[in-house]
Amino acid sequence: MDEQTIFNKMIDILRGYTKDPSLLDKATMDTHILNDLKVNSARLVDVIIKCEDTFGITVEDDEADKIGTVGDAVAIIKSKLG
Repeated sequence: MDEQTIFNKMIDILRGYTKDPSLLDKATMDTHILNDLKVNSARLVDVIIKCEDTFGITVEDDEADKIGTVGDAVAIIKSKLG
């Protein structure tokens, strides 16, 4: 799966957890999930679980701790699928 496809799916996943979904319209790989999209840390766990289900992967705790931006999530997912 290519990076753009993963990014698009990631944006779709985040749509359900972002307080203001219109923020996703201008999201990039550098968009910070907690600060820019206003997803709280408890909901970030839900986002990661949804990613695991959507992509059929397992994200370890130490990997989850490194997810700050959309690009961080995309990179981890891509490495798991690779």
